[in-house]
Amino acid sequence: MWSAFAVLLVACIPFVASQVDRTGWIVTVDSFQTGTGNEASKLLDGNTGTFWHTQWMPNTVALPHTVTLDMKKLYNVNGLTYLPRQDGNSNGNIGQHSIQISTDGTTWTETAKGTYLDDNSLKKTPFTTVPARYIRLIAQTEAGNRGAWTSAAEINVLAATTYAKPPTNLGIWGTTIDFPIVPAAAAVLTNGKVLLWSSWKPLDFGGGGGSGKTETAIYDPATGTVSRRTVTETQHDMFCPGLSLDASGRPFVTGGNDAAKLSIYDGTNWIAGPNMKIQRGYQSSATLSDGRIFTIGGSWSGGEGNKNGEVWSPGTNTWSLLPGCPVAPMLTADTRGVYRSDNHAWLFGWKSGSVFQAGPSKAMNWYTTTSTGGQKTAGLRGTDPDAMNGNAIMYDAVNGKILTVGGAPNYQDNPATGNARIITIGAPGAVASVAQIGNMAYARAFHNSVVMPDGKVLVVGGESYPVPFSDNTATNIPELFNPATSSFTSVNPISVPRTYHSWALLLPDATIISGGGGLCGACATNHPNAQIYSPAYLFKADGSKATRPAINSVSATSVAVGSKITVTMNRAVQSFSLVRFGSGTHSVNTDQRRIPLTPTASGLTYTVTVPSDPGVALVGSWMLFAMDAAGVPSVAKTIIIRA
Repeated sequence: MWSAFAVLLVACIPFVASQVDRTGWIVTVDSFQTGTGNEASKLLDGNTGTFWHTQWMPNTVALPHTVTLDMKKLYNVNGLTYLPRQDGNSNGNIGQHSIQISTDGTTWTETAKGTYLDDNSLKKTPFTTVPARYIRLIAQTEAGNRGAWTSAAEINVLAATTYAKPPTNLGIWGTTIDFPIVPAAAAVLTNGKVLLWSSWKPLDFGGGGGSGKTETAIYDPATGTVSRRTVTETQHDMFCPGLSLDASGRPFVTGGNDAAKLSIYDGTNWIAGPNMKIQRGYQSSATLSDGRIFTIGGSWSGGEGNKNGEVWSPGTNTWSLLPGCPVAPMLTADTRGVYRSDNHAWLFGWKSGSVFQAGPSKAMNWYTTTSTGGQKTAGLRGTDPDAMNGNAIMYDAVNGKILTVGGAPNYQDNPATGNARIITIGAPGAVASVAQIGNMAYARAFHNSVVMPDGKVLVVGGESYPVPFSDNTATNIPELFNPATSSFTSVNPISVPRTYHSWALLLPDATIISGGGGLCGACATNHPNAQIYSPAYLFKADGSKATRPAINSVSATSVAVGSKITVTMNRAVQSFSLVRFGSGTHSVNTDQRRIPLTPTASGLTYTVTVPSDPGVALVGSWMLFAMDAAGVPSVAKTIIIRA
């Protein structure tokens, strides 16, 4: 009993680290300005009024610039804080950067990278605990592009009291990615980059909602770079929106703080679309089998109640009301009324232009989108209560299999559950089959779930007692659902709480990026970062990295439903899968779904067939993975599926 109770306590302890005493440390820098009081020692003097600055006269020393700390002994380091200069001048603020650690000062390992916001606030970079004596901060750019300088008032190191090497058979949480915003929403683009955004401010949503602008960033996994951009051209504050990926893989963002707006990102430009007929915030949307996009709910903004369905048609670029798609059947019994009860619907575009609504209400529904629309009950989700801020994941679209996990009866201030169900859907309008399976080990709401190439589902983050902008009951041990056994296994803990305003998405290299949380200004729960999870399938039994199969070529990168794809491999593989690109905000990801594929082989050439129904093989961008006999996946090839 006590062992289980201790594990539960550990799961709910937020990221804890203590600042290491800097007495006796040695700091080394690549450059400093002489004669001005800007020596390297200022980094460790405990005086926020002084600062180190690289040389700017008689000539400026070029970037990158380095700060190396010798802490004189090993510590279990798990974070670094950087305080920019506090004299009102921004020259030298660090932008793009890398943080490296070493036990001997010779061999270095990168533990974090990214871009800091260009202001004078304290920057905190948490990362997975690792023993180190040396830590190095490399400034690769000046945050405001004002010059090739670097400056800093103070640098501190955070450490844990204990360390246990994480076993690779439970996956590894790797590099931390720092962002210049708190990303409350994210989407994976067809080029593999990750689009992120916050609100009208980088670190806060309040005080100016509906301001007509959004702070965004793009993370490029191939280069490790993070770029920031303020979007004003669509006059849309995209905080708390509906979010889908359209038939071309473009992020399609509706409502939120500017509750009527539509903005579409084409990979280069933001495009303003027509306003919705009904103003919305906290709604959900779903791409349909014919490429239209359906949305429903959303009383967080734009008025409360009667947020019935409407649909956008790409051919005419217009919205149409669907009076036959009422929101009332999918309302939860939230104590705060419709302001919360029509939020974050679990929607799945399905066959013949239909939409299956799996939750969060305990009542499930079918919506049809032809003519003026229609609605029909799909039954109850077994004995599961309303599960607001829970998750629903289509892990096997061919067989209509949906996993639902967690959530709470009310949006906030009540216990979450660890409930899990498997829903099976077939013909549109039919009552769905619901099977109760064993619960997760940890109750969660505000968590996120990601389907992987092998059909397993990673459930990460959340709170056992959901309260917005709080990490007090954060659930820091992720769980892995195995569809073969319908059971969950706990995996290595996350380094940063991922609760309200967090997200998690599958990347084309078969890793998972989990980030965000907060967006509450000067609060203690802002998390302007993400971390990359490498699942166990990327490692051998001895802990070394697995050798991955490689897709040499595919016969086509844009195919119609029902088409065959010929794949040439570098070595033998056993199975294939298609996973639709994902998007996420507020624990909702209506885009991701997985299609298992059975290949036919001729030597190292394999043929797979895309399902013929566009409600199963939903139009849009997909990742094609090959897996060997050990389950090791390839890096994906991007495939666009057309109706």
